[in-house]
Amino acid sequence: MDDINIQSRFGVAVKTRRKDLGYSQEELAERAGLHRTYVADVERGARNLSLLSIEKLALALELPIPALFATATSPAGKRPWEGVVDILLVEDDPKDVEMTLAAFEGANLTNEIEVVRDGAEALDYVFCTGKYLERKPGPRPQVILLDLYLPKVSGLEVLRRIKSYKQTRAIPVAVLTASERHQDLTESLRLGADAYMVKPVDFVRLAGVTAQLKLAWTLLRPPVNGAPPAMPASPAVPPVTRQRTE
Repeated sequence: MDDINIQSRFGVAVKTRRKDLGYSQEELAERAGLHRTYVADVERGARNLSLLSIEKLALALELPIPALFATATSPAGKRPWEGVVDILLVEDDPKDVEMTLAAFEGANLTNEIEVVRDGAEALDYVFCTGKYLERKPGPRPQVILLDLYLPKVSGLEVLRRIKSYKQTRAIPVAVLTASERHQDLTESLRLGADAYMVKPVDFVRLAGVTAQLKLAWTLLRPPVNGAPPAMPASPAVPPVTRQRTE
């Protein structure tokens, strides 16, 4: 593949991801610390980028550098990042955490799940502060499952902060509630929650809000006796195989 072709393909990958995130060229340039004309040249395939500029663009687009290059060398229309879901579960009740993880395990879900136990830790994780100071700012969680009743910082305050910042407001947040009839649920929707789920969370409930959150799920583990897993149809997506709690 010649240099001109890869520059053009890389430019298309940058432009595609930028539009997926809803950013203008000016916004992307500001996030990456580059001039708008530089970004425009990149998207036109008219720039021979330095490694530093590639790193800046990848961080601004909330993608690992390999994902951008994978797109540049993929068939037209393919997005390697599409559908990959990193789930941040913000829940302090150990039983609810256990039930949620068991439900995902039973559905053969292999996307990475990060569990944090209070609102302060959730904010540290999202904004890369505190104990998560060394965590890279991108890619961010692809969906946050947020309990409304949390120690240290309330779920409503966590939601308010996430939706107040340009860098994080696009992260889909599904609030977890014990009842559909609750004042806090109304307030969470006013603050920008993308969906809500009545606890306990199971994969059926989560799949029910998938269309609202524009997500797809990764199934990797082979079914028992060759039987297909019971779940709604979703696009094939690349696997993320780690699952951990802290």
